[in-house]
Amino acid sequence: MQYSLHVCLIFFFFLYVYLLIFRKPGEQKHSKEPSSLQCMHLAVVACGDRLEETLIMLKSAVLFSSRRLCFHIFAEDSLKPEFEKKLQEWPSSYTKKFEYNIYPITFSVGNAQEWKKLFKPCAAQRLFLPVILKDVDSLLYVDTDVLFLRPIDDIWHILKEFNSTQLAAMAPEHEIPKIGWYSRFARHPYYGTTGVNSGVMLMNLTRIRSTQFKNSMIPSGLTWEEMLYPLYQKYKNYITWGDQDLLNIIFYFNPECLYVFPCQWNYRPDHCMYGSNCKGAEEEGVSILHGNRGVYHDDKQPTFKALYEVIRDFPFEDNLFQSLYYPLQSKFLDTVHTLCGRIPQVFLKQIEKTMKKVNGTPKEQ
Repeated sequence: MQYSLHVCLIFFFFLYVYLLIFRKPGEQKHSKEPSSLQCMHLAVVACGDRLEETLIMLKSAVLFSSRRLCFHIFAEDSLKPEFEKKLQEWPSSYTKKFEYNIYPITFSVGNAQEWKKLFKPCAAQRLFLPVILKDVDSLLYVDTDVLFLRPIDDIWHILKEFNSTQLAAMAPEHEIPKIGWYSRFARHPYYGTTGVNSGVMLMNLTRIRSTQFKNSMIPSGLTWEEMLYPLYQKYKNYITWGDQDLLNIIFYFNPECLYVFPCQWNYRPDHCMYGSNCKGAEEEGVSILHGNRGVYHDDKQPTFKALYEVIRDFPFEDNLFQSLYYPLQSKFLDTVHTLCGRIPQVFLKQIEKTMKKVNGTPKEQ
């Protein structure tokens, strides 16, 4: 009996060693969910021509973050091999900082084609993240046109600031109610005085899955999944911004569930194109840049485009100051004719602070 036990122990030891040695290099997918203490979960939905944008967003996340990242990429089937190919081309010094899974676009309730056409292709997928990612406790969702200018670790810490009823965090849609879109044009309920923007959304998925949400359809509460399709059916003729409008309606009826973080965590052209109106960014710098309305790809907001292009073109293993920060400063000199370009310190403050942590204080040029 003792002999058999020894043989079994030896067998399992060599099996363990074999798996360690012969696991595929660069393999990123794991069936076991990492501890939330080890991994920060980031989700994005990519359809159509959003491959490059998504990769640049993921690159910005990896460049500056300290803790390990778990990427949840929801993409059309045609994009999956492209994502895998591009991510495997990144140097090992960076691929060891994250793991990823790629998921098909799926909708658990209602008509899939309706959901796919809501506002932008596949954007409504974000509404189903609590249902699909059942083993994930907390998650940061971002649009593909987002860039991180400081570590994800910093926004992840906001989860600890949630009170006992809060289960999601978003930034206001606008800082000035009288010129905000929702306060002037919305034909449906929305959160607060200006509504919220869903391009950067921090979520405690465990709380979302266990909460009964107040609603305008029945007197009793509904779970998140039960609520989605009836809510869409009721308001589909009154919404303009698709799933973001549905989220605004949900948190209008459940305001105690939402934590509102300041505008520097979701900084958009609206915060500077009519004059600077994000006080948090003026004081602390932009933390997360959100280049909505396609501003990375046209010349309407060259400051936003400059940031996108510099991060896109940065060679992974180069010095951040020499190959990212200084080229960015140079590009910003060509944007001073715009209102956003007149406040370069707003865009540079956090990214400079982050780079000093990663690379140390730069040498004089």
